[in-house]
Amino acid sequence: MNHLVERKQRKVLVGSVASRSGDKSIKVVFFYKRPHSLYRKEIKRKTVLHVHDADNVCNVGDKVEIMSTRPLSHMKRWRVVRVLEKIQA
Repeated sequence: MNHLVERKQRKVLVGSVASRSGDKSIKVVFFYKRPHSLYRKEIKRKTVLHVHDADNVCNVGDKVEIMSTRPLSHMKRWRVVRVLEKIQA
């Protein structure tokens, strides 16, 4: 029996920081398009994710790459992998 079990790939998304909601926490907005069930026109949708920012490096407007992780708090199931684009303030 092999004791070295490989983990599955975790989900990775790219989104923009919508708000800083407390210490080491941010909200990331992920936009996507889905076709309407009857008319097939593409409809814009968004998902707001609560993300763990361990180093407090993200600001509102930054483009970040996030990865799914174990539950870190009541709402946080994602963490920041890296900041792709910093907003000029």
